[in-house]
Amino acid sequence: MNPLLLVFLIVLALNLMPAFAPPTWMVFSFVGFRFPEHAGWQLALTGALAATVGRCMLAKMSRVIVRNHWLSDALRNNVDTLRDELLKRPRLTFSVLLFYAFTPLPSNTVFIAYGLTTMNLLRIALPFLLGRFVSYSLWAKSAMQVSNRFAVNGNGALGYFSVYFVLTQCAFLGIVYLIARIDWKALICEHKWKLLRREASLPPEEK
Repeated sequence: MNPLLLVFLIVLALNLMPAFAPPTWMVFSFVGFRFPEHAGWQLALTGALAATVGRCMLAKMSRVIVRNHWLSDALRNNVDTLRDELLKRPRLTFSVLLFYAFTPLPSNTVFIAYGLTTMNLLRIALPFLLGRFVSYSLWAKSAMQVSNRFAVNGNGALGYFSVYFVLTQCAFLGIVYLIARIDWKALICEHKWKLLRREASLPPEEK
């Protein structure tokens, strides 16, 4: 199989997972260590495209499954308040998403939360694609440079990354829950920080 096609399929699968998928940047670090001859811009572009497609599909699933079936009317209206505020600040939204895409932080929760807002996916896809292309290039090139100078064995870092990974995934899933529960109307209009009542957060069949 073509190496770029294999990377595309692996990255796509990882970015379709809503939680507890290995960080995609580790794929590019591994390729840079083990196969430095393939750590060029084509690899970064392939990975960025796959990650963007996968995350947009995840956002769409969040919209169809979580918003339409798991959120109460009160929570949907609450998220819509956040959406309307973000639509008023397109440049700020683009800049924040672009900055986040440059970081190695998990992006699954960002796309799940974004999917809940029903905003146009192109607004998040473009900055994410640009940011991931640059960050993946840096990860692959950095690993390639290290592999050219040292005999690196990455197995010793797996224990650390596994603990870090589980903790961050749990934390970021908690953030998605808070995004839906924060009373955005009170925060934006009244500058008051509070959560919606739990009764208003439950779907009708659970009340």
